[in-house]
Amino acid sequence: MSLTAGIVGLPNVGKSTLFNAITKSHVEAANYPFATISPNVGIVEVPDTRLFELAKLVNPKKIIPAAFEFTDIAGLVRGASKGEGLGNQFLANIREVDAICQVVRCFEDNNITHVDEFVDPVRDIETINLELILADLEQVERRLGRIEKQAKMKDKSFYEEYCALEKIKINFQEGIPARLVNLSIDEVNAVKHLQLLTLKPMLYVANIYEADINNYEHNHYYQQVKAIASDENAELIALCAKIEAELSELDDESKEVFLLELGIDESGLDKLVKASYRLLGLETFFTAGPKEVRAWTFKKGMTAPMCAGIIHTDFQKGFIRAEVISYHDYIDYQSEQMVKEAGKMRLEGKEYIVKDGDVMHFRFNV
Repeated sequence: MSLTAGIVGLPNVGKSTLFNAITKSHVEAANYPFATISPNVGIVEVPDTRLFELAKLVNPKKIIPAAFEFTDIAGLVRGASKGEGLGNQFLANIREVDAICQVVRCFEDNNITHVDEFVDPVRDIETINLELILADLEQVERRLGRIEKQAKMKDKSFYEEYCALEKIKINFQEGIPARLVNLSIDEVNAVKHLQLLTLKPMLYVANIYEADINNYEHNHYYQQVKAIASDENAELIALCAKIEAELSELDDESKEVFLLELGIDESGLDKLVKASYRLLGLETFFTAGPKEVRAWTFKKGMTAPMCAGIIHTDFQKGFIRAEVISYHDYIDYQSEQMVKEAGKMRLEGKEYIVKDGDVMHFRFNV
């Protein structure tokens, strides 16, 4: 199941440094605007200790974590919706992602220039959000013009979309992004094909100074971002991109020592992936056998046949039933055989809603 989050922000806020850390790659992260001139896509493993606990019991040949895709997108500046900087290219790239991770600079550093001369997280967020609104507004107005005639004739296939777009447009004029407009599920579905930028879920990433890693709540810039995220009911995490870049160069053992020295439980990258999962309503099920123990990503609310289809479309087409063990039962009873003997393995049919942590084996016939 391929889902992706776009990492965006003004130039020189640390997003390319963060992307380097995520993927252990080395896209250019120079100290000048537009160092990233094309989107860079990287895959990161989803941190999940459950996978390795299962592997200890199964002892498979391979362990395959779930993966999540991040796209590093060129820096946005004021006027991007009108083509300033790399505006149109940026906006085209961001329409392809499922969620937006907006990196906000929350540290002072005279050696790193700011595109607007000084650090101001509120202004920076307003700049990006306004440019996304302006880009969407142009698209909404264009679409309204195309379907107005059919909508006024009460053509059902266009009427609901027209009404939803009118509601969105009114809110745009007040500076309110589409994700904060009170839309019904039907209205969201009616406009989904437009891939509106401001309808995508938003995660704010406060890039803090190294010294603030253990007390970022006292960082007044972070508190400004926190207030905005709270008003929008948006996800927010704090991390130091510079530290994450250093961590990415270490092996697992050295990384644990470094985190211990820093006095933190998990890396910012782990927090970023987990927050992105929550943002998109993603969960994990597992398959476990002698060949491999593997984590699979699925959308919360998916049925057993739909999850079977993530592994292979034939599994969904010929779905018969699913053999399901909860993760905790697997750990408690130490093996699949012991789970069966305890009567804890369940046989589930087509209506079963898969739960996070389910260990599954699909029966199918094609």
